Amino acid sequence: VTISFRDTAGQERFHTLSTSYFRGAQGFVLVYDITNLKSFQSITVWMNDIYEKAGDEVDVILLGNKCDKEAERVVPKQKGEKLAWEYGMPFFETSAKENVNIEHAFSVLTKEILEKKSCVLHDLDVVSLNETKKRTCCAF
Repeated sequence: VTISFRDTAGQERFHTLSTSYFRGAQGFVLVYDITNLKSFQSITVWMNDIYEKAGDEVDVILLGNKCDKEAERVVPKQKGEKLAWEYGMPFFETSAKENVNIEHAFSVLTKEILEKKSCVLHDLDVVSLNETKKRTCCAF
């Protein structure tokens, strides 16, 4: 299994480029900075782009990063949890600096993608043995 990542850092100048990567993607990691309200507010824009360009069947996780900066927090954990719940996606508070929940979050996303892929491949092998035959005659 090969996993490739594209990191746009949420910057507007990469927005048109990044949406071209949406097609064919199987998963997304949306990250906001718990010390930056604007980064949190932009998550809904990115989710709309994901649904529009990649469909609603892709797996997405939401990360509230910089949980090591609790004193500078402006986005309460409950807001991240609520947003994730509204979109039906897993949520983790993380710290890239302190390596908090990073591996776990990516493991959850990878597991969801692989399970979905496994189910799709399994469904392709299903053959119905109970085919109903149409009657060609209405006589008794």
